[in-house]
Amino acid sequence: MPILPAHETKHIPLLVYPFGPAHFHLAQRDNGVTNGTGLWLGAQCLSLYLAESLKNKSQSPGTSAGGNRPRAIELGSGIGLSALVLASMGWDVIATDLQDTISAVLASNISRNRSQLPPNSGAIEVRVLDWTVSPDHWVWDDLNTIASPHVEKASCMAHQSSILGPPFDLIISSDTLYSAELVTPLLRALRELCNVSISSSPEVRPPPIYLAIERRDPEFIDRALSEATNFWDFKVERVPHKKVAKAMEKGGVCWERGAWDGVEVWKLSIHPSTTVRV
Repeated sequence: MPILPAHETKHIPLLVYPFGPAHFHLAQRDNGVTNGTGLWLGAQCLSLYLAESLKNKSQSPGTSAGGNRPRAIELGSGIGLSALVLASMGWDVIATDLQDTISAVLASNISRNRSQLPPNSGAIEVRVLDWTVSPDHWVWDDLNTIASPHVEKASCMAHQSSILGPPFDLIISSDTLYSAELVTPLLRALRELCNVSISSSPEVRPPPIYLAIERRDPEFIDRALSEATNFWDFKVERVPHKKVAKAMEKGGVCWERGAWDGVEVWKLSIHPSTTVRV
């Protein structure tokens, strides 16, 4: 079963999406409420790139920020494809989005596909993370929510040791740079995730961030990347198109260039000694 570009499958309410030996069953909705309830090209390209570039990441104890399995957090998980791919590779993942998206597709997609994951897969936890909420009000010991305007910081529901939290080895996000009003909240959230990771232990290296974007508005994307560099002190590097294309080919995807011509994968990173107040 071939993997088709997202724009050719928007009409399909339940996608059967192959990844390795697994076939994920991913519900999507075109409900007009949020962009996050459908599959997008960025998530497809990023998941295939990560599958190739991280395939040799060690899963032995003591080699990750969390001390056991490598740990990732995704901002704007949508229908859950990238989170499922990472988990199938042995990563523990926190998949985050707004409550509307979680209720519509994300939570059910993760639950439905747990049985499709191979034996040594990582865990996936789904939580609300609203980037517009100041990091001062984030919590890491609530099973359902990291940040929401409707949840107070004092309303803790579980002990931190029993659920996933920082530090992280990887931060990912795809198809989330599309609105000018969300650029600063997104970059602030990414910077906070780096800060909370490196502050947890002097031995923890800053986690790399991978962003997949569609360059629909080149000037808008350039301004967003410029803000990442000049205000939030990220080092910003584009992953070469050839590397992404090669990873996609190894994943069984051989689309024509025009099918995903506007998709770019960017790597953001920080120096361990830098901390920006968010």
